[in-house]
Amino acid sequence: MAYDFSALKKNIKETEEWLLRELSGVRTGRAAPALLDGVKVEAYGARTPLAQLASVSIEDARTLRVIPWDSALLKAIEKGITEADLGVGVATDDQGLRISFPELTSERRTQLLKIAGDKTEQAKVTLRLHRTDALHALDALSKDGGTGKDEIARLRNEVQKLIDAGTDTLGEALKKKEAEIAR
Repeated sequence: MAYDFSALKKNIKETEEWLLRELSGVRTGRAAPALLDGVKVEAYGARTPLAQLASVSIEDARTLRVIPWDSALLKAIEKGITEADLGVGVATDDQGLRISFPELTSERRTQLLKIAGDKTEQAKVTLRLHRTDALHALDALSKDGGTGKDEIARLRNEVQKLIDAGTDTLGEALKKKEAEIAR
């Protein structure tokens, strides 16, 4: 009986995507709309993601422009961005909000590198948990019989290869983010 690796591959892919989303939220010297993805605004009686209330665009390298679709929400959006504690300056004008990102200090760069490393380590722990789950499934398959020891050993090696490839992808994503932060 052959082991189905599709669940493991799906879990590895989800972990990689999670890390990329998390790393996109780690601010570098450049302004990116993804940095505001985690901002929730108190609007219409509920905490609503900023992306559902306004358009976010890049004005220049260190400035984002937020234009609310309902101008009555301007103060609520400003409050939501301020409460998110992103370390940015918020200014309102007749068109919307201007979000200014200050130049990164060496101390802040060090903090961001540590945050990126922590997120990557969380993703690696998740991969190890997926590996453990797959190995337990192989052990159960072995106990049920019908699968030889050689086949189980080959399947275990295949699981490890998939996990190693996922770990390498996570490491590459971290290196890319570290290079961004160092700029």
